[in-house]
Amino acid sequence: MGLVSGIVVYICIWWTVIFCVLPVGLATHYEEQGDHVAPGAPSSVNMTKKLIITTLISFVIWLIVYLMIDFDVFSFRQWANSG
Repeated sequence: MGLVSGIVVYICIWWTVIFCVLPVGLATHYEEQGDHVAPGAPSSVNMTKKLIITTLISFVIWLIVYLMIDFDVFSFRQWANSG
């Protein structure tokens, strides 16, 4: 995997993971305190923590994908030529 394709794969993985991590641990004002604010307004988002977690998870997944491609565990070229 080249540099550019590695970066593109990492960005795709990162965006997928961020949408999985965003709702984790999310509580609304109404659930926590019963305030009369917008029912879906989150009380504490903790974006810095979520971005760090997303980056670490994405790196692990990217490393697995990179190793699978580098060691020809799964060959995309062979798969494409067989059909």
